[in-house]
Amino acid sequence: MSDFTMINLMDDVQDSMAEHAPGEIEGRFTRNPVGTSDFGVSRFTYMPNVRSPSGHHHREQEEAYLVIAGSGRVLLNDEPHTLRQWDVVRVGPSVVRAFEAGPDGLDLVAVGGPKPEGGDGVLADSTWPD
Repeated sequence: MSDFTMINLMDDVQDSMAEHAPGEIEGRFTRNPVGTSDFGVSRFTYMPNVRSPSGHHHREQEEAYLVIAGSGRVLLNDEPHTLRQWDVVRVGPSVVRAFEAGPDGLDLVAVGGPKPEGGDGVLADSTWPD
């Protein structure tokens, strides 16, 4: 096996969210295609004005999100925060997070730490203030 892996996030990685939120959210996860156990890089694309259907947190993984295009909000433990291009948000494992796209959509790159055996993502209720 080579000491490097190179893939194209859009061409080589399938949208894993297609069956969960068709036409609303795309999610492309590279941990398996790249073959790493120390970190994962993912891309999430939210269509305009779409909200995460639920929040989630982790038992162990810390994550960071980078806004590469668009704008919106992130809900952190039920507290909304505005997001704009090039914002970076670090989220500890226990923090429940959910995203909402603005009128131009929201495009994020997520980086996560080592994934425990069987994963550690936990779906959680989150309440957006209206």
